[in-house]
Amino acid sequence: MTDKDDILQAVYQVILDRKANPTDSSYTASLMRGGIDKILKKVGEEATEVVIAAKGGIVDEIVYETADLLFHLLVLLGHQNIPPEKVYNELRRRFGTSGIAEKGARTLDH
Repeated sequence: MTDKDDILQAVYQVILDRKANPTDSSYTASLMRGGIDKILKKVGEEATEVVIAAKGGIVDEIVYETADLLFHLLVLLGHQNIPPEKVYNELRRRFGTSGIAEKGARTLDH
């Protein structure tokens, strides 16, 4: 991998590989085997750890915990067969739009 590669996409590809070719030694495969409830529990735990780290204000801890959260969110996307590009596209769609206006324009089917 070079500096120009998209690290989130690279990690996502490894997650898909672990999903398709699980091994007993793979943490990602163990999450996939545990199903959606295990994955969601980890996402919740990691989100809480980001909040605690941010409250503490130590940059390295915030970065570490955010990386954990991003990883577990990618596992969730992989489990649900949602490519990260769909999330990127949603962020692109929202870019330049007021958050208040964007939230007001959302529909229930979205």
